Amino acid sequence: MSFHVGSEIGRLRQVILHRPGIELRRLTPNNVKGLLFDDILRVKRAREEHDAFAQVLRDRGVRVHYFAELLTEVLANPAARNWVLSRILNDDTVGSSLAGPLRTLADEADNGRLAQYLIGGVLKSDLAGFTVNSLRWELLGRDDFVLTPLPNHLFQRDNSTWKYGGVSVHPMAMPARVRESVHSAAVYTFHPMFADGGFQFWSGGDHRPQQPAAPEGGDIHVLGHGTVMIGLGERSTATGVEKLSRCLFAAGAAEQVIAIELPHSHAMHLDTVMTMIDRDTFVRYPYLQGALRSWTVRPAADPEDPDGLDVVSNDDLFATIAETIGVDKVTVLGTDEDIRAAQREQWDHGTNFLAVEPGSSSATSTTSPRTRSCASTASR
Repeated sequence: MSFHVGSEIGRLRQVILHRPGIELRRLTPNNVKGLLFDDILRVKRAREEHDAFAQVLRDRGVRVHYFAELLTEVLANPAARNWVLSRILNDDTVGSSLAGPLRTLADEADNGRLAQYLIGGVLKSDLAGFTVNSLRWELLGRDDFVLTPLPNHLFQRDNSTWKYGGVSVHPMAMPARVRESVHSAAVYTFHPMFADGGFQFWSGGDHRPQQPAAPEGGDIHVLGHGTVMIGLGERSTATGVEKLSRCLFAAGAAEQVIAIELPHSHAMHLDTVMTMIDRDTFVRYPYLQGALRSWTVRPAADPEDPDGLDVVSNDDLFATIAETIGVDKVTVLGTDEDIRAAQREQWDHGTNFLAVEPGSSSATSTTSPRTRSCASTASR
């Protein structure tokens, strides 16, 4: 089986989704902000909407893979299980007093239960049968987390992205999301579906620390024509864009990268303010302050500087995109709402779409108005 993503709007053939689970039930008024959610979701409704979205994709011939099932299958491999647990349950991540009991709990769990622990979190009460001499343990209540849940696994586009013939697993900028990358790296490294896939890791396969080189997937759009577009905002750094650019250029996977400056605000990713929905059409939030500054990054022309980059400022972002994709002009769709209505829509990520094939797109906010894209495309 081959994996390749050559554009944002090509025919979607395979996708990875995460069906809402216990991790969403564990959102409360006390932890919702720390876990990076805007609101507490109604889980039953979230699952109904998610299932409807997944069925729409299946009806269009898309093969849907569920992330929790992939992770469960990976954990059946003893080497993969140890790879995951050694990175998540150690002295640095959970503390020396709790690493041992948590590892024992994990070793005693079957694969499905362990996947639930890793995604849904571990409560102090789950360790009730263990003796733990720890100051942290004494400070925890029975229903406090010794391993926090990962509700943002819902947003599969963020922690990994496919670009042309390879995948990047991203070192997430926010601590609440760092463990997601371990899980994704394990799936792409050990799962039988991917183990002989013939693709490259552009970054993150070994899950080595890469901060501050941290582009996140919601900022990455594959335009096709040898071009990747990346937002520079709250979560993705210029250092990360340059590192990824060098990797893509060295492999001949891309010829240029268009980097776009984003405001450091609730527009935390490029796909919350702009997405590509057809060959020459974009949806854009209409009230960004001023023009979006952008730069085109290419390999340096000097053959004696193989790692060098040429960075050129663009006069007009959409003119640059039009030239890149070979059209006279791109169509940019926006609403004619007043600024207050538009701001509410942007808060709910109303400009975030997933194109199933050219000329066909669906909104990807499938759990509540206040969620983001939930699909990681494996092939187009």
